[in-house]
Amino acid sequence: MSRHLTEIGEQELIDLAVGCTVLAGGGGGDPRVGLLMALNAIRNNGPVRLIELDDLDDEELIVPAGMIGAPTVMIEKIPSGLESAVICDTIATRLGKPVSALMPLEMGGLNGVLPVAWSATTGLPMVDGDLMGRAFPELQMCTPHLYGIPAWPGVVVDERSQAILFEPADNVWFERLARTAVSTLGGCACSGIYPMTAAVARTPLIPRTVSDAIHIGSVIRNAGDEPLRELDRAVALYPLMTGKVVDVERHTAGGFVRGSAIVEGIEGDRGRLARIEFQNENLIVLEDGEALATVPDIITLLDRYTAHGIVTEQIRYGQRVVIAAFRAPEQWRTPAGLDVVGPRAFGYDVDYIPVEVAHARIG
Repeated sequence: MSRHLTEIGEQELIDLAVGCTVLAGGGGGDPRVGLLMALNAIRNNGPVRLIELDDLDDEELIVPAGMIGAPTVMIEKIPSGLESAVICDTIATRLGKPVSALMPLEMGGLNGVLPVAWSATTGLPMVDGDLMGRAFPELQMCTPHLYGIPAWPGVVVDERSQAILFEPADNVWFERLARTAVSTLGGCACSGIYPMTAAVARTPLIPRTVSDAIHIGSVIRNAGDEPLRELDRAVALYPLMTGKVVDVERHTAGGFVRGSAIVEGIEGDRGRLARIEFQNENLIVLEDGEALATVPDIITLLDRYTAHGIVTEQIRYGQRVVIAAFRAPEQWRTPAGLDVVGPRAFGYDVDYIPVEVAHARIG
């Protein structure tokens, strides 16, 4: 999609925040707090170096990092900024080697930009890639899980710099134990999981997603009067409906935000009614009881006029939106990927139909 960038300065960071709201599929948290933290960190410490795996020696250690918990809580329960040092020190002590680079755990809204702040404050470079290519709600829903790579030793750190190190039986148990700890810590916390050498990371890494997100943000910023059209050229959108949000139901429990939004068709979609259901991220779009799109494809709610993505905790009555979907990374479309993040993994008894099979493109 885009050329590889070598550093993230202020403008790249702002574009990254916008691009992540599109790629996230509604999840990963509102980027505003992370954006402010990262802007401050870059202004104090300079741009963040963005690297590829080939820039590291095979045995150098990478730590994917991000926040876990309920996005609604993340709006008010703000990280201290010290968590990254605690994460790196805890994992380095456990593994007996220093951390050489950080990387985003996912291309979520907040979780796409917060690692930039952590890289800037620790002085570590950031790998241009992630482990989801979008956002998903659970810790085993990362590409290393598909290849039997353990998420541990992993650490959860709160804003008081309290660190909990996990070495569970498997990645699903890690999710269960970490989620319980996060609930006890107030609903969200920071984490470093799936520590890997550069050699191991070559298999699960979804490369250049940071550059891709920055490119998407730049395209939208420079789009003039046709942001949706220009965004389509960047990511190949499949439109599902243009409408107005007429109802939102949301509740926070167990470290997740679950709920739904009802969108009533406007313009050429008058008379239609669609329901988006989410668990942190948008999982399925239903019309008349039939699925229009499902995970793992990326279902994104876009502002009708700006093409910015709307994360689930910011959905409001009256918003004019476009419900669109686009292809998930290929790892999630395999049988192994669908077992972990397909519709049945979230309790929906429907078959996954690739969005390009079910719908025509905008163009």
